[in-house]
Amino acid sequence: MPIKTLQIPTPDGQADAFAAFPDHGERHPGVLMYADGFGLRPVLREMARELAGHGYYVLVPNFFYRHGPAPVVELPEYIGEETRSAVFAQVMPLIEAHTTERVLSDADAYLRFLTTQPEVGAGPVAVTGYCIGGLLAVRTAAVHPGQVAAVAGFHAPVGAVGPDSLSRLTAQVHFGHAESDITPEALGELNQALDAAGVDYTSEIYPGTVHGFTMSDTDAFDPSALQHHWDRLLPLLDRALAKS
Repeated sequence: MPIKTLQIPTPDGQADAFAAFPDHGERHPGVLMYADGFGLRPVLREMARELAGHGYYVLVPNFFYRHGPAPVVELPEYIGEETRSAVFAQVMPLIEAHTTERVLSDADAYLRFLTTQPEVGAGPVAVTGYCIGGLLAVRTAAVHPGQVAAVAGFHAPVGAVGPDSLSRLTAQVHFGHAESDITPEALGELNQALDAAGVDYTSEIYPGTVHGFTMSDTDAFDPSALQHHWDRLLPLLDRALAKS
């Protein structure tokens, strides 16, 4: 599965990015994938390739591009207990600087770029994200209800978008929560808000997981939970994007 390095024009400059897609000379449904807070790195390329192998064009932008090209911070090959605090200390200022205004401006640029790529077919797109990227995915879907047909967030603080954003979702939704991130009571409140908004969704805690369970280069990784994530994500995309 080829990986293509790209530059996405935005109002604030150029966002470096990569895309993975089947190399068959055909057009495919588009998926915008937001990384977790650690940013673009080999594990995201692996995940984009995996998704592309199921017939999608997957665009993964460096949403920290205002601070430089990826990797914006120097990352160890494996993010474990000994290195996690130091890495968080570097990335948290980047996350805090990524304001809602910037998120929405970038989302416009990313979707415009994605839908005009020659390998991407006409029709709606999907947005998925991990950790803070899940929050970005929901915000993107909320402000582009006619364009985003599916949105998924994994170990993501999706409740932080608030009821106003949830009420604007027209996409089909899946939220896969880490057990360490949300209590059953908080999950119930989130799901009640989704019900009240009339959202077509599934939202569940993945048992025994901690924050970051999809990322194989961290000590949070859970192989069975990653597979569960694919088992939820792929049918969602197939249904929403009507992939031929």
